Amino acid sequence: MESESVPQEITSLVGREVYSNNGVFVGEVEDLRLDMDAERVTGLALGEINRELFDARVDGSKGVLVPYRWVRAVGDVVLINDAIEQMTETDDEDV
Repeated sequence: MESESVPQEITSLVGREVYSNNGVFVGEVEDLRLDMDAERVTGLALGEINRELFDARVDGSKGVLVPYRWVRAVGDVVLINDAIEQMTETDDEDV
């Protein structure tokens, strides 16, 4: 028997914590970026961000926009690719 996917309101993502697939806290979903023509989510606007990951890149900004294509799973929390951590490691290697 096929399990039917129950549609959820996209606003149910707001307030969820976002972690990398390595378990590092990235931020909290505050809003969504939508492509109204394609009727799909294109990004997650994160607030309460992990300053260790972003301070060198966002220069005092209160949040970041993460491409939705990075999302790997949505449940009690949102899991994204470890691309954020990889950007930080690249910066460390440049020093």
